[in-house]
Amino acid sequence: MSEALTLEVDGPFSLAAAAEFGFGPNQGRAPVFDGAMRLAFAVDGGGYAGILARQPRADGPLECEVFGDGEIGAVERQLRRVLSLDHDGEGFLEVGRRDEVIGELQRRHPGQRPVLFHSPYEAAAWAIISTRRSAASAAKLRRELAERLGESFELGGETLAAFPQPERLLEVELEPGHHAAERLQRVKGVARAALEGSLDAERLRALGPAAAYQELQALRGIGPFYASLIVLRAAGFADAGLFVAEPHLLGHLGRFYGLHAPATLERYAAISEAWRPYRTWTAVLVRLAGDREFGRR
Repeated sequence: MSEALTLEVDGPFSLAAAAEFGFGPNQGRAPVFDGAMRLAFAVDGGGYAGILARQPRADGPLECEVFGDGEIGAVERQLRRVLSLDHDGEGFLEVGRRDEVIGELQRRHPGQRPVLFHSPYEAAAWAIISTRRSAASAAKLRRELAERLGESFELGGETLAAFPQPERLLEVELEPGHHAAERLQRVKGVARAALEGSLDAERLRALGPAAAYQELQALRGIGPFYASLIVLRAAGFADAGLFVAEPHLLGHLGRFYGLHAPATLERYAAISEAWRPYRTWTAVLVRLAGDREFGRR
């Protein structure tokens, strides 16, 4: 049985653009949009949800079928965060009016908003899983964990498995001396932090980007790069600066702004002042547009 859920949208939003976002566990590959977006995730606070979302008209509300045992209010809040529907998209357009480069990118990629990891917990687990692994190998391991320990959903003719709730990860055991034992202990550390509430998205947002970035590095196996990933791509901050140099983003920034070289962090900071209070959204747009228009070089 499924439950119907309608999500109203403030400002421009394209479900097709969201569905084709492609990053992280998807190995950066944009799936083909067939009129529906499919998501499966561990719900904040317990349970699982499978979502089949459609947008009958441009910039209109999303019509969703919700499967699973997650509390519907929690599912809606999480889905809004994941699709960046928890902020006013009209305000994002103001950035484009102040900055003509961004305005042009908004016109070329209408309704594009960041698509986030399902939760900071999942982003932290992905950080541990993907470290020193190829994208394909990491995605395969994540999928195997989801299929074995999480929950699977049939969504519009496709089967998606949700990453397991943290208590399920704590059940995984390896033979003594197994080469992956250290990585498993790090993943379990993430699971314990999630169960203690340390990775709660609302808690991290209340701390603010800088404090959250510093605190996340206390997790075993989470350094500056992945702490930045969790803050910028999972907690749901619409406005946060860069904490570490991101070569692809800085390279695209240099191309779009005619700098004849990748931007420095200092140049990024100066340019991005005009992007407030949507620096995260704008940086994601620059990165995504640059990858699509210039490639990942």
